[in-house]
Amino acid sequence: MLHATKILVVDDHPIVREGLGMQIATQPDLCVCGEAEDVPSALALVEAQQPNVVIVDILLKNGNGLDLIRRITERHIDVRILVWSMYPENLYAERALQAGAHGYLHKSQATGHILDAVRAILDGKLYISGETTGSLLRRVVGRATAIRSPMEALSNRELEAFEMMGHGMTTESIANKMHVSAKTVETYRARIKEKLGLENVNQLIQRASQWVMEYK
Repeated sequence: MLHATKILVVDDHPIVREGLGMQIATQPDLCVCGEAEDVPSALALVEAQQPNVVIVDILLKNGNGLDLIRRITERHIDVRILVWSMYPENLYAERALQAGAHGYLHKSQATGHILDAVRAILDGKLYISGETTGSLLRRVVGRATAIRSPMEALSNRELEAFEMMGHGMTTESIANKMHVSAKTVETYRARIKEKLGLENVNQLIQRASQWVMEYK
């Protein structure tokens, strides 16, 4: 009898983890080997359970999914990683793939699609939408050099800081969480304002808060 493919689910919402676990449990060849809500517990479970697949959200409790993807990829090259998130695919899919993920699925998609995505990445394929595939191909061949939106101009670290600002975190708190100095956070803040065409910190905080509320 073949062993079931082990899947680790990483999401900061218990009800989401439970629902996804129930969906996976309908498949005789798949099983959930663990659940986590943040980066440290996810990394510990990867070490302990040796999953075949990790399904991860971008926004985690006290952490960031892109950081988790990078850290898993550094230590466990054979683990397949699927991002499942409410954040827009056009903004995060390419970043996730660059960090080491093998697929990106928006949570608005029917839950059955996640099983298709899991099987696709297990077969060695990448799983992203046709629209995002086209966008990536155009970038590769040099036909889409212009950034489609100001948000896409933000670096990964700037986007991470922007998200934290949207959650109301102070400069000191952001610096501690990102393991950088307060001066570096201020630099991120200045670059974000410039790239998004914002005039002051109040506009920045308002924009960040609205963005977080839209995709949380």
